[in-house]
Amino acid sequence: MRVVCVYREESDHARAVEDWIREFERRTGKEIETMSPDGRDGVGFCESYDIVEYPTILALGDDGAVLDMWRGDSLPLFDEVSYWL
Repeated sequence: MRVVCVYREESDHARAVEDWIREFERRTGKEIETMSPDGRDGVGFCESYDIVEYPTILALGDDGAVLDMWRGDSLPLFDEVSYWL
């Protein structure tokens, strides 16, 4: 399983997202993959998973199926995300 956070680095929410990711990794010892929706890989990823709001955090199964999703400025609790990792 993997968790991917899609957000724009040059946005109003970037600082909050980066702080959240850094604190999550520090507390849990688990890593979250980050992706820009404007990069080559990000465009296809966002189209595949119908992501139109940022930030979006996806918990994906080994087969690529969406297990859970959080959208918008209201970031999830660490426990909600670490469950999927």
